[in-house]
Amino acid sequence: MKKLQNFNYHGHTFRCGHADSTMSDEDFVREFINKGFKKISFTDHCPHKDGTDDRRVMRMAYNQKDEYLKSIEKLKEKYSGIIEIETGFEIEYRPGKEEDLLELKNESDRIVLGQHFILGKYNELIRFRYHDFTDEELLTYAKYLDMAMEKHIPDLVAHPDLYMINRESFGDIEAKVAHIICSSAEKHNIPLEINLTEAFLYLSNMKNRVYYPCKEFWEIASNYNIKVVYSIDAHYKEQIRMYEECIEFVNNLIGKDIIEKFNFIENIGE
Repeated sequence: MKKLQNFNYHGHTFRCGHADSTMSDEDFVREFINKGFKKISFTDHCPHKDGTDDRRVMRMAYNQKDEYLKSIEKLKEKYSGIIEIETGFEIEYRPGKEEDLLELKNESDRIVLGQHFILGKYNELIRFRYHDFTDEELLTYAKYLDMAMEKHIPDLVAHPDLYMINRESFGDIEAKVAHIICSSAEKHNIPLEINLTEAFLYLSNMKNRVYYPCKEFWEIASNYNIKVVYSIDAHYKEQIRMYEECIEFVNNLIGKDIIEKFNFIENIGE
């Protein structure tokens, strides 16, 4: 098996409203250093300039953006030579809002696409976890990811198999969504993320089922020439501390024979 990554491109801060509120940005840096990491990206949930989704349990307020970026920049300078630190955001693609997303991209080092919702007929949020997606809505999810990658907005697609959180089984429509996403990732040379969050929640007895990573999704992905990384998706220090256990869990879940087929990369853009 490939040696463990010593970098993480997906991590959060207290500002998103659902991470550990007692952890400062620097606390997270220290946890990663203690674990032997050499490079990390802070990619907290992006604020929406137009207020489309202003839930404070989901993302920072727009007026927190500059403070957030300045905080990470200070840590970047303070820990230079010890650990490489990047600024970034986790975004959702929204048709017609490309300019706002590109503004965030220009202001930071790293953009992660973590699509947690699609927009309905009246631009209402249709959110995963809170709604049983129809097959048509699943295809819209895949279309959003494809459009974002086609426009080269994200540097990394986070938890591309998140859509399985609303599904009881993996059938034809789920496979079609996987093929759309993987084909686009291959075509546009954008890495996909194997996310460790659900593994952590399961191993910590906070969930009794793991929806993603989804073995069937990654089995399909293994037939494409795509780049892959693991991500802690850090919201809590315990996720960093349990890194090895989570990696071993998802490798067994997906299947080590499938894992061995992937092109794991270190630097996005290589």
